Amino acid sequence: MNEMTRSYEAIVIGGGQAGLATGYYLKQQGRDFVILDGSERVGDTWRARWDSLRLFTPARFNSLPGMPFPAAPNHLPRKDEMADYLEAYAERFGLPVRLGVWVDGLARDGERFVVTAGGRRYEADNVVVATGAYHCPRIPAFAPELDPDIVQLHSSEYRRPSQLQEGPVLVVGAANSGAEIALELSQSRQTWLSGRHPGSEPARPGSALGRLVTPLMWFVFSNVLSVRTPIGRWLRPKMLKMGGVPLARVRPADLQAAGVERVHDRTAGVQDGLPLLADGRALDVANVIWCTGFWPDFSWINLPIFDDEGQPMHERGVVKSVPGLYFLGLFFLSSAASPLVGGVDRDAAYIADHIASRERKEQRDFQERVEVRDRTSQEVLGSNLST
Repeated sequence: MNEMTRSYEAIVIGGGQAGLATGYYLKQQGRDFVILDGSERVGDTWRARWDSLRLFTPARFNSLPGMPFPAAPNHLPRKDEMADYLEAYAERFGLPVRLGVWVDGLARDGERFVVTAGGRRYEADNVVVATGAYHCPRIPAFAPELDPDIVQLHSSEYRRPSQLQEGPVLVVGAANSGAEIALELSQSRQTWLSGRHPGSEPARPGSALGRLVTPLMWFVFSNVLSVRTPIGRWLRPKMLKMGGVPLARVRPADLQAAGVERVHDRTAGVQDGLPLLADGRALDVANVIWCTGFWPDFSWINLPIFDDEGQPMHERGVVKSVPGLYFLGLFFLSSAASPLVGGVDRDAAYIADHIASRERKEQRDFQERVEVRDRTSQEVLGSNLST
């Protein structure tokens, strides 16, 4: 074995909520494992979101296993509160998180997995990919054709209004991120919001009605919209192809009252350096925010486990074609709650149990092979003695 190679029973790739929840259960089992993450601090994925971001789910539904979120049950945490919670969680349970380790390869070498990160090499019997599915910003191919004087930011880069130059802004993408950012920007500049309205949830987070409805919605997301129910299995492929989820906090009336000009046509291209709407209008704006989502990038995984659309093929996170490989944190991994902070617990427990059962099966198989060998040896010995 290479001197730089480190060997473990399990490697968890990704130190966000999904990876930490998995780590909790692996530690409960007494496993030798490591969590690899490219960030400088645990929780940095949350810290990198825009400053005013609050979660849609109240604190009571934002806990990881073994540690309640430290806030009143109906409090809607800010993004930095969530980041600090994850950091405190890793410290409390002594989870072996290795920061600043950016994984760039996952392959198989015989019966073991090989994970590479720059010049470092790790081996393991089991690997849990807990990086989620939101890796690379999705930006239209025509974006570079815009006038270079126009400030362009993807939602993953946007932090606050002061990043923009003076003048109007076009926010492209009218789902939750786009609606919230447009509402914030409308306080300081003329704001356009482009994209179809995805509908609205029945109650706003934090409202009196929301406090009544949220527990019911959480039950539905966790137990009804699940691969364990007929309706969940029927809806899952449809939900995976949805262009966006309903608006949670912002309503069309809020945007109208704030003076946001809604354009239900999509932004289709560029004309004379300006963004061109599908209705033929070119908007004279100084800034563009792309709230157009992300696409997953699993190109670093050198294993035949993907479908025609580049998505990993799994059953509740278990890749049956490659024993020992698992995914966690993907949308609708096992239910509609799977990518949510409070929804990763059940999936993490299931995968940790599967790792344990796989080890027990290997031990049984090994014991059976030993017994067969011993019986064969005894039979050969008995035959020799009888002759």
